[in-house]
Amino acid sequence: MQRAGRHGRQPPEGGPMENGVGQEPETLELPGPAAPRAPRARPRLVFHTQLAHGSPTGCIEGFTNVKELYAKIAEVFDISPTEILFCTLNTHKVDMRKLLGGQIGLEDFIFAHVRGETKEVEVTKTEDALGLTITDNGAGYAFIKRIKEGSIINRLQTVCVGDSIEAINDHTIVGCRHYEVARMLRELPRAQPFTLRLVQPKKAFDMIGQRTRTGKSPGEGRVTSGKETLRLRAQGPAVLEEGPSPSEEEAARQVDDLLESYMGIRDSELASTMVEAAKGSPSVAQLAQGLDSVLGEFAFPQEFLAEVWAAVCHPKGDKE
Repeated sequence: MQRAGRHGRQPPEGGPMENGVGQEPETLELPGPAAPRAPRARPRLVFHTQLAHGSPTGCIEGFTNVKELYAKIAEVFDISPTEILFCTLNTHKVDMRKLLGGQIGLEDFIFAHVRGETKEVEVTKTEDALGLTITDNGAGYAFIKRIKEGSIINRLQTVCVGDSIEAINDHTIVGCRHYEVARMLRELPRAQPFTLRLVQPKKAFDMIGQRTRTGKSPGEGRVTSGKETLRLRAQGPAVLEEGPSPSEEEAARQVDDLLESYMGIRDSELASTMVEAAKGSPSVAQLAQGLDSVLGEFAFPQEFLAEVWAAVCHPKGDKE
């Protein structure tokens, strides 16, 4: 039992008694800087979601990459994550300008497009280019992002933007990246028919019979408003960051156009990654080295890298 001091006051528990009675010398502390504040708790980020063909609204949170995002959506609607082909932001339509990439605005509404009917189409390659632009959902499905007017594919009414390419000549390509699929299609011999097995997104009644064709439009593939966004990363946690500046948006759009011209793919996140790399590279050679260290599987041609570096470091609107 603790003893009271001279004036009958009880010292606080665990503290020194008056006049140093019962106090160890080393417990005397001089005033010092205040203890650092505990880090502010990370805000809870909750996003609203629906299935694009129609469903109740669900809420998801706690994901750091696209695969985890699909898993969260699948859990809400009691479906398999492999049913999800891709997601759009703020529209239920198959609108490639609103395609979800690696960034989500904190106010964005996520629509998940799921597997619908499977169809097979026979194509004869009469030209080197089929007129397809390929992208992928980051979780194993490559799909058609653009069909060029007047092209071979354009003449096949059964092939639509948003169709997932499941197999080429019965060879499954599920799990392949978009650039691998584009390379396979480029390497197919001319004048020899081949078969595409496609999976179209499930459609609501007001979308049945609708064929989507897309032309170039500003900001395609990225939905940003200049406000704070959640950036998803293939490795590491998701991070909150400010949306890209108008100049960075324009540079990324130009690089995305170059990707389509040289490789037959569109990938807004890859374009943004290349913009970041080019901004920190004083020369084309150093840009090539930097990209090889993280994106070596692409094997970018030298002339493509030169155009990327010029688009980022010496934009046409630059007065210098």
